[in-house]
This record gives sequence, structure tokens and C-alpha cells, in this order.
Amino acid sequence: MNTTAATLDANLLDDTRETPATLDAFLAQVERRAFRMAELQLRQREDAMDAVQDAMLRLVKHYRDKPATEWAPLFWGILRRRVVDLQRRRKVRSIVVGWLGGGRDDNGDDLPVWEPPDHGPGPLERLHDVQSYADMAAAVRQLPQRQREAFILRMLEGLDVAETARVMGCSEGSVKTHLSRAMHHLRDQLEDWR
Repeated sequence: MNTTAATLDANLLDDTRETPATLDAFLAQVERRAFRMAELQLRQREDAMDAVQDAMLRLVKHYRDKPATEWAPLFWGILRRRVVDLQRRRKVRSIVVGWLGGGRDDNGDDLPVWEPPDHGPGPLERLHDVQSYADMAAAVRQLPQRQREAFILRMLEGLDVAETARVMGCSEGSVKTHLSRAMHHLRDQLEDWR
């Protein structure tokens, strides 16, 4: 167990990404990580794929001519806002469906559930140690939204404090505070994996 946690920590901390030469290369590089982030936040595979696709299309459409060093913070900011939009839309649908009466259509069939149950980590089960990933994902999901965003952007995506602050729309001090609290919570939750 200790080797898995040490490997995970080393991979997270030592991961420095090179700036790709083309926008296509950047999108190919970031695609899987973006999907994992969106799926952790949205807890539904289809919504995560939609969010990542929308973020990629918006980056290409609006920011194609920006310097390559700006693509990462721009992309993660777009994806973050898209995820928040989908979460808000899901909440409104849930309220409206509940308010309008029972969740059945004209034929008496149940309407779709807008708050789907969480069935676990999904495609990331291919990791070497499935249980350690599942525990890590569950612990990350339990974090408050801002702490979760700070952790994902800083530790998993390797953005620096200034880039993370720009993506999250807050000060650098707030990023540091959110990350510190997230790390403290994760250490407590994942104590068995030390």
C-alpha cells in the first residue's frame, strides 16, 4: 500500500508538462485528464464527455490564435465553467421535475432521473491499483467544490498558483488556502494508504 501512495504522490508532484507545438497536440495531450476531471465533478460519463467536447470546441473557436503557453489555463477555465453550468442545469431540472408532479410522463412511464447515482470511478478502473484509485476518487469527491478544483488543477494538472487563480477566478492566496485544506482532508481520509 505504501508504494502505491508513494508512486501516486511522486507522479502528481513530478509531473511537469511541456507546451505542445500545435493546438491539436495540446488537445490530444489534455483530453484524458480533462475527462477524468469532469467525470469526478459531474459523476456521469456522458455529461463529462459533453463538457470536455464543449470546452475543446470553445478553445479552438475563440482562442486558437493565443500563445501556446496560455492554452492550458484557458482550457481549464472553460472546462470548469462548463462543469458548473451542467451542475446548475441538473439541479434546476431536478427541482422542476419534482415540483411538476411525480416524475411520470403522459404514458405513466417514469421520467429520467436527473440526479443519477454514483456508480464508482468508471473508466479509470484500469489503474494499477483499483482500490487505491477508488478511495482517492471518493475522497476527492467529498471535498467542497473550490477545494476540489484547486486540488485537481494544481496537483493533477500541474498548473502553477497564478494560473490556477486565474482559472478559478480568485486570488493566489485563496488557491493556497483551498489547496492546503484539500490536502489536509485527503491526508485524513486516505490515512490507511500511507
